[in-house]
Amino acid sequence: MLVFATSDKGGTGRSVTSSNLAYRRSLLGGNVVYLDFDFGSPTAGTIFNIDEVMRGTRNGGLHSYLRGVAGQPLRLDVWSTSDRSSLRGRPDGAGQLVLLPGDIGGAEFSSNDEVIRRCVQLLLRVDEEFDLCIVDLSAGRSYATDVVIAATARPEMRGVDARWLVYHRWTRQHIIAAHGLVFGDRGLVDQGVAMGHDRQKLIDSIRFVRTAVVDPDSETLAGLRPEQVAWLEVCNRDLQRLAASVQIGRMNTVGIIPLDPVLQWREQLITDADTVTRQIANQATVEAFVSLAKRLEDDAAWIGL
Repeated sequence: MLVFATSDKGGTGRSVTSSNLAYRRSLLGGNVVYLDFDFGSPTAGTIFNIDEVMRGTRNGGLHSYLRGVAGQPLRLDVWSTSDRSSLRGRPDGAGQLVLLPGDIGGAEFSSNDEVIRRCVQLLLRVDEEFDLCIVDLSAGRSYATDVVIAATARPEMRGVDARWLVYHRWTRQHIIAAHGLVFGDRGLVDQGVAMGHDRQKLIDSIRFVRTAVVDPDSETLAGLRPEQVAWLEVCNRDLQRLAASVQIGRMNTVGIIPLDPVLQWREQLITDADTVTRQIANQATVEAFVSLAKRLEDDAAWIGL
């Protein structure tokens, strides 16, 4: 299965959430590959704590592959190359966890038939090899998005299950921006139809993920005054009404990731050591990652609305 991760704005938690989804799905036994298509800022290596590719690679990354400079993109096994001790060594029962990094200083680039052809070959290859393939795209209406929309419209890709996750923070600005990215003029839907996608099938393959969501009833807010909690509840109801009115309400949302102190300060994988041993991250965040990882492959969560 291919899962394309996108957002209209930076700072939505798209990359760190997608990386944690890859990690949790691998722990559940799936073979997972993470493709860093954020050509302008290929920093997935930082999240996986692979120091040699913190800002991308100089040794045949995805940018080089798509442009025909490299015959095959660099592949890194996270379990054996991560510099973080808690990630070193594949846990019992876990599947593969592989990173395909971008290139240092690669930047965005426009597509052409050869780029799209190479993208199709890559996506078909990883889809055959792995249970879950997460493609992390640049934010907004990027060239990376152009490439994958064109590639997935090709006849060779018709038998491949491809789904989209659109990330947004739980604020008015981000809700409106996420709606525009998908349903606005020249948004994902319009762009996909222009490339040859079926409009309804494409819409059915898109779901939204809310990130950094503050729960007014959470125990972590116990220090707030009653007036502040009441105000948060009013804001939350307003946001729910706004999201429903622009087609990204709960029926269109496949995951809700709560605000977590660790992810506010550092983009990283949250391990059991972080929640159980060190107790710096919230167990609710891990549970949200696991739930979303399972729902990615749950057809009931993707039935046409």
